[in-house]
Amino acid sequence: MANHKSALKRIRANDVKRLRNRYQAKTTRTFIKRLKAATDKVEAMELYKKVSSMLDKLAKKNVIHKNNANNKKSRLAKVVSALG
Repeated sequence: MANHKSALKRIRANDVKRLRNRYQAKTTRTFIKRLKAATDKVEAMELYKKVSSMLDKLAKKNVIHKNNANNKKSRLAKVVSALG
């Protein structure tokens, strides 16, 4: 157990941040699944914009690595462009 007041506060803050990061990452995964399941090109383009933004935000906050975000965006762009 932590011995200092600041260490206890850091533990509480880390728990809050962890929950927020998990929520945002899970929400992004849900939108990725929706995008992959989309059949309409216009709908897929709108979802791609939203998902791309979400991935960039996760990478900016170091929830996921920036290369991971870029790889996901690239694969999803291929999925969207394959729709016809």
